[in-house]
Amino acid sequence: MSKNTPIPDDDFSLFRDAVKGVKKLQQDTITPPRRQTTEQSKKKLSDSTVRDHTFYFSDEFEPLLKEDGPTQYARTGVSKYEVKRLRRGVYVPDMFLDLHGMTQMEAKRELGALIAACIKEDISCACVMHGIGKHILKQKTPLWLAQHPDVLAFHQAPLEFGGDGALLVLIEIPEK
Repeated sequence: MSKNTPIPDDDFSLFRDAVKGVKKLQQDTITPPRRQTTEQSKKKLSDSTVRDHTFYFSDEFEPLLKEDGPTQYARTGVSKYEVKRLRRGVYVPDMFLDLHGMTQMEAKRELGALIAACIKEDISCACVMHGIGKHILKQKTPLWLAQHPDVLAFHQAPLEFGGDGALLVLIEIPEK
């Protein structure tokens, strides 16, 4: 049948008989809650603590880190024993950050927020789960952490905290 071929009256009458007595449904679509506007989200991100802590992360600067073996770092003046203690799992993280599925900008912002939150809540050890994936965040996260002045040391996490896909970070808590 083509578009221009008239439909026999029998089909229309059959259809009318089939839907006789049916009433139209009222549309009751539930509207989703309003998302924050870009101005509101920008205002949220302009919080001074987060901004101050993300300021330290640069993509151009690459600190000298060991390329062989597990990922590890100790700031100048920090005992290598602290790195050993991180590796052995002596420090148990009190805060966890999962970077899976984030962009580099989001990951930087979240790392800054994590460090700010740890300092605010007097938490000295945190776990950053960057995952393995395409190795982008796995490579960038240690470079960013090594640039931050409040990070004392970090080491690849033991298996119970994520192994190759995570870092245990030791954060300097200022005296109050």
